[in-house]
Amino acid sequence: MEKKRYRLSELAQLLDVTLKGNPNLIVEGVGPLETAGPTQITFLANPKYKAKLERCRAAAVIGDASLEDVGLPVLVSSNPYWTMAKAAQLFYSPPVLNPGIHASALISPEAFVAEDASVGPWVHVGPGASIGSGTRLYGHVYVGAGVTIGAQCLIYPHVTILDGCRLGNRVIIHSGTVIGSDGFGFAQDAEGRSTKIPQTGIVQIDDDVEIGANCTVDRATFGRTWIQEGVKIDNLVHIAHNVTIGRHSLLVAQVGIAGSVTLGNHVVLGGQVGIAGHVTVGDRVRIGAKSAISHSVEPGQDLLGIPAMPQKQWLRHYAAWLRLPRWQQELAALRDRVRSLEEALGRTSKPCKDAGHGNEC
Repeated sequence: MEKKRYRLSELAQLLDVTLKGNPNLIVEGVGPLETAGPTQITFLANPKYKAKLERCRAAAVIGDASLEDVGLPVLVSSNPYWTMAKAAQLFYSPPVLNPGIHASALISPEAFVAEDASVGPWVHVGPGASIGSGTRLYGHVYVGAGVTIGAQCLIYPHVTILDGCRLGNRVIIHSGTVIGSDGFGFAQDAEGRSTKIPQTGIVQIDDDVEIGANCTVDRATFGRTWIQEGVKIDNLVHIAHNVTIGRHSLLVAQVGIAGSVTLGNHVVLGGQVGIAGHVTVGDRVRIGAKSAISHSVEPGQDLLGIPAMPQKQWLRHYAAWLRLPRWQQELAALRDRVRSLEEALGRTSKPCKDAGHGNEC
C-alpha cells in the first residue's frame, strides 16, 4: 500500500485552514500529542493539555487561533477536533481488496456489479441486487435478492443484508451486522398462543451512515425502517421494525429501540439507552447512558434516569439520595431526643403501630 505524504501547505489547502510555519514540511500521518513523531501532525482540541506541547515531537499541530509561540507550525482551525478528523481521513486507506470479483464469490447472473467494485471471497449476491461503483464487499458478505447498495460503500466481513433492503452512498457497515432481519411481530389469540405477522417491509439506509459491529436493524412490518443521512451507530445496537432515525443522530453501544419509534434529527443516545415502542423523540434531544424512555420527548431536552427525567431534576434526586443515610441518622437521633424529653416530663409515650406499615410512631 502506497504511503500517503503531504506538504503542510497542501494539508492547509485540503483542510481549508490557515498555516503558521514552514509550508514545505512533509507529513505522513496523524498522532496523539504524547507520541506523535517528526513526520506526523498532532492536534490540541482541549486547552488543558497545552502544556504537553512543550515535549511534543510532532511536525506540526492543529489548534485554534490562541496557539502562538508553541515551537511548532500550527494549522489554525476554529474546530481543531473536526479538522483532525478530516486530516486523518486523508491518510486513511481501508483494508486492501482489489477491484473485481473473487473466483469463490457467488454472483447471480441477474445481479449488477459495477466494474470498479470489489467483491471478496465467498460473497453471495442475489438476483436483482445492485452493487455501486467503488463499493467493497469483503469476505463472506451476504447480499440478498433485490438489494441496492450505492457507490463507495464499505461492507466488512460477515455482514448480512437481506432481500429488498436499500443502502445509499458511502455507507459503512462493520462485521457481524444484520440488515433486514424480521421484526418481532406476533399476534396472540384468547389462549395466549402467538402467530407470526409476516414482515414484508424493507430497511432503507441513506448516504454516509455508519453502523458498528454486531448490530441488528429489523425490516419494517409494512413500509420501511429508515436510517437517515449521516447517522452513526455504535456496536451492539438493536433497531426494531418501522423505526425512523433522523439525520446525523448518534447511537452509542447497546442502545435498544422498540418498534415504530421516531427519532428526530441530531438526537444523541448514550450507551444502553432503551426506548419503548411508538415513542417520538424530538430534534436535538440528548439522553444519558442507561436511561429508559417510555413517553414522547419534546425537542431540545437533556434527559437522564429510569424513568428518564430532565437532567437537572435527576441530579437533584440523586443529590437527595446521597444524603439519605445522614438523614436516617439524624431522624433516629431526633426520635431519641423526643423520647428522652417525654420521659423527663413523666409522660412516656405508649408504643403505637402504624396500621399501614407496622412502624413505631
